[in-house]
Amino acid sequence: MRRAIGLLEVKNITKGILVADAMLKAANVDLILSQPMCPGKYIVMVGGDVGAVKSSVQSGKNVGGTENIVDEFVLPNIHGDVFRALSGCTEVTQINSLGIIESYSVASAIVAADAAAKTAVVQLLEVRLARGMGGKALVSLTGEVGAVKAAIRAGCQIIQDSGFLVDQLVIAAPHHSLHQSLF
Repeated sequence: MRRAIGLLEVKNITKGILVADAMLKAANVDLILSQPMCPGKYIVMVGGDVGAVKSSVQSGKNVGGTENIVDEFVLPNIHGDVFRALSGCTEVTQINSLGIIESYSVASAIVAADAAAKTAVVQLLEVRLARGMGGKALVSLTGEVGAVKAAIRAGCQIIQDSGFLVDQLVIAAPHHSLHQSLF
């Protein structure tokens, strides 16, 4: 059995809390994150065995109602760097080239970060989740320019069809002052 994470992004806070409760009661999962986000959305992230996470997410959707779900995912084998990027614990010593994906949903940004990290040898810098950004989320990463381009392309491809992709960017050699202002 592999470890997995699942997330529901809910349109409002009260439904989000209800969804969190249902998800935790439905299966043997660990609560990773349960909190409000801008602009009044709520996210719930759980972890555990794949089957338990799938069951938990489905129960949350059933209780919350599909009309209240902004986005969702179940990732059965998440890349380890995603957790450091989510918590802001990535130590940034140097940015070679910089890649950024901007998304309208928290869930799609995490899925994009996972796809990017699995595609090329890059370092995830941060997955910034909708705080003070009008509900948008950002994925930032660094590495050699070719790897960054491949990772950004893969991350964007995974979310493009959902309509949540806002924009993407690759800067081959960002100015050192930009590094200081971003991280």
